[in-house]
Amino acid sequence: MKKQRKKIVAAAIVILSSLKLSAQGNGTAGITEATQMVTSYFDPATQLIYAIGAVVGLIGGVKVYNKFSSGDPDTSKTAASWFGACIFLIVAATILRSFFL
Repeated sequence: MKKQRKKIVAAAIVILSSLKLSAQGNGTAGITEATQMVTSYFDPATQLIYAIGAVVGLIGGVKVYNKFSSGDPDTSKTAASWFGACIFLIVAATILRSFFL
């Protein structure tokens, strides 16, 4: 009785494992779907980075104006840093989008 039960269990395991292997394929469809999902995020992410760049630019403009109004001598240094941050955000978003798409 035990031998027969072991044979049935072994046969069931073989059948179930062969079904699993035949259903896997080569994975091309999954890779293609994942690629499409990832690339669909680039447009909203690029727009978000542009919006963040605009906010950083506005904040930087206010900070530079405050320094200029108070007569601070390092106004040009502050302006260059904020302007550089805005340019970096815009260029980084554009380059990443063009590199991956």
